[in-house]
Amino acid sequence: MRIAVIGAGAVGGYYGARLAQAGHEVSFVARGANLEALRSRGLSIVSSLGDATVGVRAEEDAARIGPVDLVLFAVKTYSTPGALAHLPPLVGPGTCVLSLQNGVDSADELERTVGREPLLAGATYIIATLTSPGVVQHTGPARRIVFGEAYGDRVRTPRVAEIEQALARADIQSEGVADARVPIWEKFIFLAPFAGLSAAARLQLGPLWRQPSFRAVYDRAMAEVEALARAEGIGVAPDVRAQKLAYLDNSPATSRSSMMMDLAAGRPIEIEALLGSVVRRGKAAGIPTPVMETLYAVLKPFEHGKP
Repeated sequence: MRIAVIGAGAVGGYYGARLAQAGHEVSFVARGANLEALRSRGLSIVSSLGDATVGVRAEEDAARIGPVDLVLFAVKTYSTPGALAHLPPLVGPGTCVLSLQNGVDSADELERTVGREPLLAGATYIIATLTSPGVVQHTGPARRIVFGEAYGDRVRTPRVAEIEQALARADIQSEGVADARVPIWEKFIFLAPFAGLSAAARLQLGPLWRQPSFRAVYDRAMAEVEALARAEGIGVAPDVRAQKLAYLDNSPATSRSSMMMDLAAGRPIEIEALLGSVVRRGKAAGIPTPVMETLYAVLKPFEHGKP
């Protein structure tokens, strides 16, 4: 399978490297120091599941790669406007474009560039960091992608099944579903509140989760996002909040959201795709989101990095 990865950071880097290890022809769209590292040294993965260094093709201009079978779109959401220009040269008849971005807005943004037909979307669960150009540190065993048709279908489509098998053969935990909107919104219900609260507190999970007041506020924030999902007709699990509370009960005390890590490092944060999306959707639907609105106001000054 010919695969292009837009976003040679931690998420795209890890999955692209494992797919290359499995024998797929993987190309990366990259720039700057990362581009030079991929060209000169290859892409390195440091992981308890096995370290690896793979040689990959890396181009700054996607037109030099041309149409592929699968595009993994894995840039941070604040980089989406610039990254969209790379999509058209990669898309030909039969190309699938799989978005792995955070939030619930990605499919609509990509559709405006490539149309609806190529689009798949998914939620990914992985703890990975780009420690230096071309080097990805993977922590823990999770490397899971739950994905499907971006706008839903009654059954799991053949192309979803084919990609699921390709991911699984690359030792990526994969689950193809009929309607990607369900797992994406279930992750959003968990992630948007956790990202906002942990970033605002500048703390790891452990000291936060020991406070009953934090748990209560977190559950109220999840309830706000869940109400939006149900208002939009998304069939998230009836006990979705209980599932996410149990997940955090069993998560390492050192867990940190990517927003908290980016904020601490003075980097831009995905505030509009996570908190901003909740606030906008709440206002449009007439659903109050007071906890998420407060977090949005507190964190908005850090949108573009350290003020």
